[in-house]
Amino acid sequence: MEVNCIFTSQRMSSDLPLNIDIKEPRWDQGTFMGRAKHFFTVTDPRNVFLSSEVLEDSRRIVENYRVGIVSPGLTEDELWRAKYVYDSAFHPDTGEKMILVGRMSAQVPMNMTITGCMLTFYRSTPAVVFWQWVNQSFNAVVNYTNRSGDAPMTVNQLGVAYASATTGAVVTALGLKSLTKHLPAIMGRFVPFAAVAAANCINIPFMRQRELKYGIPVTDEDGKRLGESTSAAQQAIVQVIVSRIGMAVPAMAIPPVIMNALEKRAFLKRYPVFSAPIQVGLVGFCLVFATPLCCALFPQKSSMKVSSLEAELQAQIHERSPHTAVVYFNKGL
Repeated sequence: MEVNCIFTSQRMSSDLPLNIDIKEPRWDQGTFMGRAKHFFTVTDPRNVFLSSEVLEDSRRIVENYRVGIVSPGLTEDELWRAKYVYDSAFHPDTGEKMILVGRMSAQVPMNMTITGCMLTFYRSTPAVVFWQWVNQSFNAVVNYTNRSGDAPMTVNQLGVAYASATTGAVVTALGLKSLTKHLPAIMGRFVPFAAVAAANCINIPFMRQRELKYGIPVTDEDGKRLGESTSAAQQAIVQVIVSRIGMAVPAMAIPPVIMNALEKRAFLKRYPVFSAPIQVGLVGFCLVFATPLCCALFPQKSSMKVSSLEAELQAQIHERSPHTAVVYFNKGL
């Protein structure tokens, strides 16, 4: 029986080669189009509805393949599908299953609801406070879930980061709202976007402050860990902030213009209850494209010259790996 099992494994290995590099995305990450295809798959909202059994099956297929075990009848397309299901639910550094609402596949359904409501209920101060709090609470979960590195934050650090980021976001929104009181009405519709953009600059560094203090893992081209770098963490966080603000631009800049025109029409004047669903739908349409395309602005596996790292880490790398000129790290999302 043992001989038969070995024979079967070898036969299946010949059907599906073992040299497919599933540690890397299926498409060339050196090009924007390759990264866009990758993130359209990673952020696919349908992945939110996958059962625990499907996720565990995908994890088993991926982990078995990495050690040279091929499931009977497995095709290359099925392997890549399993890899992307695995990537959508498990953290790339820790391997832990991520919180459902914090996964990138939940970005479109969650953000379309929250952003649509922020853009609809922007006139009253209580509504601004509530929806900014909801949005930044959601962002805090996303930022923590998709952090770079494998060092966990303590409950105290997480609490302080969340309180600071959420307070900053709400204060920013109220301040901007007060500044637009004497401006044309359409300007008030852009307060949520300005607040979100400003809040991202607060929320992301706060939620990832441990990386800024202790650094994130950097590796050589072969994935060998060389140390932790705060310089790499700074670059990673800046890139994530730019991507997040970019995601918000279409979803929070285009619908207000359309809604400003629609609300002057007889239909929405007669049936104002449809305003929120229409707004949410417009935001969702924008996010379906903006989320993966803005994630693709920078490579997920970011890089930095050794000469740009901290002096102490440079010396450490020159000693351990003298021929390494560039290091790589997961920038987070």
